[in-house]
Amino acid sequence: MGAGRIIFLNGCSSAGKTTLAIMLQQLLEEPYQHIALDQFRDGMPGKYRGLNSPSGTPGDLGLNVVPIEKDGERVTEIRFGAHGEQILRGMRRAIAAFAREGNNVIIDDILFKKEYLLDYALALDGLEAWFVGVRCSLAVVNERESKRLGRFPGTATSHYHEVHAHDAGYDLEVDTTSSTPRACAERIIARLDNPPTVLRQLHERISH
Repeated sequence: MGAGRIIFLNGCSSAGKTTLAIMLQQLLEEPYQHIALDQFRDGMPGKYRGLNSPSGTPGDLGLNVVPIEKDGERVTEIRFGAHGEQILRGMRRAIAAFAREGNNVIIDDILFKKEYLLDYALALDGLEAWFVGVRCSLAVVNERESKRLGRFPGTATSHYHEVHAHDAGYDLEVDTTSSTPRACAERIIARLDNPPTVLRQLHERISH
């Protein structure tokens, strides 16, 4: 059995990635496993999921949700400590192993740092992975965020621009501001007729 295919959705919190992933699962003929950052976060021990945890504590070493001021606005920043970064590296390689066993995958992630994309390019080397940017206006993102339980205000604002600031481009971009999940999913499915290029080119660039 050959390796599975990968649809990699990257976008800020509340951009619509999970809704889009579910729609893709419904429309695609073959099964695609939805693997999300949130699943790995929720699997961490509770004490490593911090809320403004002090330096050196388990919450600071894992995933720490920290209120900060950015550009004169109070926002909520997501920070990964040493253990959190280790979880992220393991997640990327687990996804790669999953696909190499013949499973199709939809990745639902937030690239808080350019280094995360570079590591994905290394981990997914040799696999067909379409890199898709999921965009949405900040006003709509903030409105969605305000209606979601367990979401802290300003989370998307804190990383809204950084998540796309990786200088690699995308195989395809979709905008969920006004387009329906189905319309966005259909555009992605149509793109699968042509080979992906972005992650392969990125891997070649960083390997030389």
